[in-house]
Amino acid sequence: MLTNYFRSFRVVKLAALLFIFFLLPVVQSNAALPAGTGIFQTTTVESGVSESDAETTTVEKKKDKIQINQNFYVSLLIDLAAIVLIIVFVYYPNYKKMDTIFTFIMFNVVIFLLTFVLNKVKISMGAAFGLFAVFSMLRYRTAGIGIKDMTYLFIFIALGLISGIQLEYHELGIIVVIIFIVTLLLDTKLIMKKEYSNILRYEKIEMIKPDKRAELINELKQRTGLNIHRVSINEIDFLKDTAMITYYYYE
Repeated sequence: MLTNYFRSFRVVKLAALLFIFFLLPVVQSNAALPAGTGIFQTTTVESGVSESDAETTTVEKKKDKIQINQNFYVSLLIDLAAIVLIIVFVYYPNYKKMDTIFTFIMFNVVIFLLTFVLNKVKISMGAAFGLFAVFSMLRYRTAGIGIKDMTYLFIFIALGLISGIQLEYHELGIIVVIIFIVTLLLDTKLIMKKEYSNILRYEKIEMIKPDKRAELINELKQRTGLNIHRVSINEIDFLKDTAMITYYYYE
């Protein structure tokens, strides 16, 4: 019974938010018009003395027009070229993840289009509030992702946002080149070695003592065959005589 109650409450809440989203802009537009006028009403203008000479006019709301011009296509081309360069030369050679590439590209393109449209169209405060309320009810559930993937997602969102505000070509090109060069230098082997890490459960708890750290590293090298140069102890379980260890190595 409680489940049905909460379910019905969600439906009522969604209906109220949609009502606010669609009706509030209409109410605001009617309030901005003179008395006796509205979107669905007509205004009678008397051009003579008698009522038979009256003329009826309809109040029409102006619509914002979006012009997709050359600047739109060039900005989109620069944006797509930037994300392709980052994926081909930096991200994919390091991480080999095809599933996240789809997410990165779609986030970038959608943010670009939203920024371009909202930059051209004026929306009322009621429409903005309703849009925010509707999107606040949606839960974007994803599995936990690493800090590197989150950083790349932020980079692609930022590229779409910057490209969508219609900067000058040379300004957009300079910003895109700076982002690409910084990403290339920091996440490749051009200026420093790339350090990788893994976590394992280690069963020899007596080896985690600080004075046996060199022996622990040598043993992990023999077990994994990796060039491990340091380790850190994350968690110790004395009941099971095990420890969670993070080891760091160069490729």
